[in-house]
Amino acid sequence: MLKSVRRLYDWVLTWANSRYALLALGLLAFTEASFFPIPPDVLIMALALSMPQMSFRYALIATVGSVLGAALGYAIGWGLWDVLAVYFYAYVPGVTEVGFARVGELFSNYDFWIIFAAGFTPIPYKIFTIAAGVFAINFPVFMLASLIGRGLRFYLVATLFYYMGQPARTLIEKYFNLLTIIVFVLIAVAVVVLRLTS
Repeated sequence: MLKSVRRLYDWVLTWANSRYALLALGLLAFTEASFFPIPPDVLIMALALSMPQMSFRYALIATVGSVLGAALGYAIGWGLWDVLAVYFYAYVPGVTEVGFARVGELFSNYDFWIIFAAGFTPIPYKIFTIAAGVFAINFPVFMLASLIGRGLRFYLVATLFYYMGQPARTLIEKYFNLLTIIVFVLIAVAVVVLRLTS
C-alpha cells in the first residue's frame, strides 16, 4: 500500500513541469476531497517553488477545486453511500466503518468545527466530506466550513512559499502536521475564549 501511494505521489509531482499543471492542480484538489489519497499541497509546493510569485493563484485554484470536490463527496455520501460503501471501505485509504461511526458521533454536536478541522489539518478530508452527506449535515454550513478550512490551509502554504521559497518546502515537509495542529488548537482556544467572554 505504501509503495502504491509513493508511486502516486511521484506521479502527481510530474505534473508540476507540464503545461497542464494548473488543470492538474484543480483536478487533484477536486478528487482528493472525495477519494484520491494524495493531497494537493504537494503539487502546490512543487509549482510555487519554481514560481513563488504565482503561489496565491495556486492556492486559489486548489481551494476552488477542493471545495467543489467536497460537494461531490457530500453527494456521494448523501445519495450513493448504500451502493458505494463497500468499495470505499475496501479501496480508499483512511475510510473505515469504525472511522465513519466516530465521525457521526462528532457531527452531532460540532458539525462546522469538525469539517473545518478536517479541511485545515492533516486529517483525511475525504472521510468527512462523504460522512457529512451520509449524516445529512446542513449543506451551507458544510460548504462554508470547507471553504474556510481548505482556504486557510492552502493559502498558508502559498504564503510560506511566497516569502520563503525553498526553506518553506523544508519547513512544511518536516513540520506540516505539527504546524497545522498548533494553528488549529490556537483557533479553537480563541473560539472558546470568545464564547466565554461574550
